Amino acid sequence: MTASSGRRVLLAAPRGYCAGVDRAVIAVEKALEQYGAPIYVRHEIVHNKYVVQTLEKKGAVFVERTDEVPPGNIVMFSAHGVAPVVHEEARQGRLATIDATCPLVTKVHKEAVRYANEDYDILLIGHEGHEEVIGTSGEAPDHIQLVDGPGDVEKVEVRDPSKVVWLSQTTLSVDETMETVDALKTKFPGLVSPPSDDICYATQNRQLAVKQMGAEAELVIVVGSRNSSNSKRLVEVAKLAGAREAYLVDFASEIDEAWLEGVTTVGVTSGASVPDVLVEQVLEWLAERGYADVELVKAAEEHITFSLPKELRRDLREEAAALVAERGGSGTPEA
Repeated sequence: MTASSGRRVLLAAPRGYCAGVDRAVIAVEKALEQYGAPIYVRHEIVHNKYVVQTLEKKGAVFVERTDEVPPGNIVMFSAHGVAPVVHEEARQGRLATIDATCPLVTKVHKEAVRYANEDYDILLIGHEGHEEVIGTSGEAPDHIQLVDGPGDVEKVEVRDPSKVVWLSQTTLSVDETMETVDALKTKFPGLVSPPSDDICYATQNRQLAVKQMGAEAELVIVVGSRNSSNSKRLVEVAKLAGAREAYLVDFASEIDEAWLEGVTTVGVTSGASVPDVLVEQVLEWLAERGYADVELVKAAEEHITFSLPKELRRDLREEAAALVAERGGSGTPEA
């Protein structure tokens, strides 16, 4: 990149929707088209306020628990994945299901099951309470223990240091994760790594772009919701890369003009669950204040796509009604 005169914006590429988020959002829209409202979704389909509000207007109903869904209806599992017990809850609740779990999260689930079957202790690097961590832990609760950053390593205990493996939440900071892994390897020299990196390609690419812009941008604005792990990590990465300040906003209206004081270069990016319309609004807001010169900071090319959940090829309304009829109980599918 070469410096330009006056105020400018460095715009990260790639940014916004990853393949897993795109798949999940389209899955909700397709389900509404095929089966009509309501389509129940367990937890937010992705961690973005705008996306959730938009889908609610179309007829999606977001619930926190499976038992909130009336029998005979359709429930979709979010991109973050769920534990096996949740699938069983849906069966007991006489619900038809659509699994919109990101395939990269499913990969981690399968790794957890595999290593548990081989009787490994599994050290899952991630943030306590995050839906993805809850789902992965539920695959092998007797074998998995959570390691929430390097500070947790000291308290980790395993049965056999020669049979221990690490896995990770897919949306973490790459650098912090490897810092945790290094600390674990110091304590357990025989620590096994997963066959391939668990951290999502999109998370890594977005962090790489922020690292490149952080050295030049005094201010970095990350578009994303506060419950989005990968968006929050981008703020952290920007500061570590040299940005004087970095802020997370859902909408352009949340930007404080005081942040621009003394700022020549503003970096702009967005989390992996953010539609680009929200970034465009931020760029318009900045242009109105003299930051009209936009330069692209390109860290990687992304061409990955995922096919839609296979359940969308079936008549799930009929399946749901049949579950109620076969297993008995009250509850009429809502139209």
